Amino acid sequence: MLLALVDHAGYFGLFLAMAAGNIGAPVGSEIIIPAAGAFVATGHLHSLAGVIAAAVLGELAGGTAGYAIGRYGGRAFVHRYGHYVLFHEAEMAKVERFFAHRGSFAIFFCRFIPVVRGIVAIPAGIARMPLGAFYLWTALGSLGFCGILAYLGDALGKNFNVILPVLHRFSLLVIVLLVVAVGSYIYARRWRLSRNDI
Repeated sequence: MLLALVDHAGYFGLFLAMAAGNIGAPVGSEIIIPAAGAFVATGHLHSLAGVIAAAVLGELAGGTAGYAIGRYGGRAFVHRYGHYVLFHEAEMAKVERFFAHRGSFAIFFCRFIPVVRGIVAIPAGIARMPLGAFYLWTALGSLGFCGILAYLGDALGKNFNVILPVLHRFSLLVIVLLVVAVGSYIYARRWRLSRNDI
């Protein structure tokens, strides 16, 4: 659905998707941005710089809304409405602890972490971080994150005919590795839980 929005509404659709993702909506920017980069390679969009600019501006707009929620709504807002955008107080507490240890730089660093990147503006608002620093680190982090993913999407789109046979060749190996990884995670988690019960 969101990819269709970017496909039909172009840069403005990308802006809206990224803004929504930065107030906690489950957008999946790790998919949206490379797809937009691929749209440049296929001619659906005209400029890689335009894709990056739209994504960064969307993140700034959504981040501003998140900051305002944190500053004026505080933890009470998260407690009451957080589950509507798929995050809860426990997740917010982890982000707040990270933010407290890393300070302003946490805003930059968290732009590269899935899920966390969509809610980090809220604890920044709760902590009343200076707006100038908030915008600076948000812009720099978003530029790095969006720029890398858009470039990779564009490169993938340009070389799709070369990459596709390679993907087919290694697809079985990737599936086996994923099954092993998921199985190992489940086993390790159950083992830790059983140890805690002892």
